[in-house]
Amino acid sequence: MPDKTPLRVIFLADTRPGHYHIAQGVIAALARLRPVDVTRIDVERKWIVPTRWLRARINAKSFYPPRMLRMAYRIDADTVPQADLVVSAGGETQMPNICVTRLLGVPNIFCGSLLRGLEPENFSLIISSYERDEGSDKHLVVLKPSSIDPDELGRPKTVPRYGPDLPPKTLGLLIGGRAGRFHYRDSEWETLLSFVKEVSKAWGTRWLISTSRRTPDSVADRIAELAKDDSVVAKFIDFRTAGPGTLMEVFAMADAIVCTEDSSSMISEAVAARLPVVGVSPKACRFTEDEQLYRDFLMHNGWSRTLPIADLSPETFAATLSEIAPLQENPLDALAEKLKQRLPQLFDDHTSV
Repeated sequence: MPDKTPLRVIFLADTRPGHYHIAQGVIAALARLRPVDVTRIDVERKWIVPTRWLRARINAKSFYPPRMLRMAYRIDADTVPQADLVVSAGGETQMPNICVTRLLGVPNIFCGSLLRGLEPENFSLIISSYERDEGSDKHLVVLKPSSIDPDELGRPKTVPRYGPDLPPKTLGLLIGGRAGRFHYRDSEWETLLSFVKEVSKAWGTRWLISTSRRTPDSVADRIAELAKDDSVVAKFIDFRTAGPGTLMEVFAMADAIVCTEDSSSMISEAVAARLPVVGVSPKACRFTEDEQLYRDFLMHNGWSRTLPIADLSPETFAATLSEIAPLQENPLDALAEKLKQRLPQLFDDHTSV
């Protein structure tokens, strides 16, 4: 009989949902291999402590984890429980991840890009979504982990190729807003909503539309007005009243997703839900280097495509959809199997996938 002793995991979480949701995805995959007992420790650095000083201490002979945890992160080492593994995501968690790992003498997983000057040898495994890391002994290159389980959502195990000959009956539209180098003109919001109506008229498609915390009130108000026509909008989820955590309903019911390109996490989660995803972008947009690499990764795998808002029409959208080959596997199962291969010491003689 397999040993079902829980894997004791310390989960270091920063303040950004886009980061800690990735770490939670890793933990969800681990739970497919072995029961997990998770201790979450919130991480917030004292900004008076510079990153270069932290890096220097990590590599110093005088490095003492309890001191760094206390001075830089207000974490009392005596309150850190014994564990079998440390997991985190996001740059602000790298140093405390190393500290807790050395304090306890256990393996660790980090998700994301390493800070300049920080060596991969500080981690047992680095989960990356950048093709540049392929071939590295320390890296595992996969879709950004997510705790979304497409099977629990009732997603079809075989996802068809939608396109001109097979238009989707139900589409999800996930709307973000101004962020970083993404700026939307009023005319672009009008073009996007006109496209919604054109698709419904051409194909009889109905839409599930969800806004986010970044969506301008004026745009949300326009969608609320559009939603009065139930032949176009099957459901409108207004973030202003619904709050976060509502995307699962869209993922469960939609055949495909249209998402504004400013939201990497929404696009990534839709892909993880085994949905074809088309990102739509304003004229004024620019990705960071890492974000561009991630979008390239998604597109090279055939999981998503992108269209400028100015080029949207039922015809261009159908042609773009036909190029997408969405995931057919459960990404949680796939990640679990890869974790077992890369960190076998955690799962020897334990429950397998």
